[in-house]
Amino acid sequence: MDRLIRSALWTLPVAFGLFFFTFSVAIANFWLKISLSTFLLAMMGLKLTRGQWSGFFSFRPRSLWMGPLSAFVLYGIFWLGKEFSTALFSFASKEISNVYVSRAELSPALIGALLFLVIGPCEEIYWRGFLQRSITKSLGPKAGLFLTSGIYALVHVFTLNVMLLMAAAVCGLFWGWLYQREKSLIPVILSHSIWDLVIFVLFPLTH
Repeated sequence: MDRLIRSALWTLPVAFGLFFFTFSVAIANFWLKISLSTFLLAMMGLKLTRGQWSGFFSFRPRSLWMGPLSAFVLYGIFWLGKEFSTALFSFASKEISNVYVSRAELSPALIGALLFLVIGPCEEIYWRGFLQRSITKSLGPKAGLFLTSGIYALVHVFTLNVMLLMAAAVCGLFWGWLYQREKSLIPVILSHSIWDLVIFVLFPLTH
């Protein structure tokens, strides 16, 4: 087992611990906790891959439209998912509404700024840029995509929200695929940050 995959594996307890703190420890503001947790994960990923940062952020002009376009495609997938899930499962509507309870803790402008500038970028630096790339280098692209997506979904278990777990799995697969396709974090960060802003602040999927 090479050094990079060993480094990736020992960061997982830290990731689970930070997500437990964010979702299960009833102190402080949720948005500040998730911002701090994702920032710490991103800094850890960057430190463990020092000297390789250019590979995180290789730029192509197509990133400027691929990121926003993929964000709106994912939003459409979630809109359809909400329509089908609420029709099929009696618990779905309540669980989707519960995702938005924390919006009352800060103003929409501050939530939007944290999502766009901190949470979205930091999540992608750790989950796709560090963890998925590390697993891919050791075990191949399929393992990198599916293992990272599975772990990304699993750390959301502390929410005790089935719909959120399913949403995290879909997001993990979608952004993991986009990262594999584009070989850069720039379109993935744009996609994640814009999607966060749209689905949590501008056009939330709640009644």
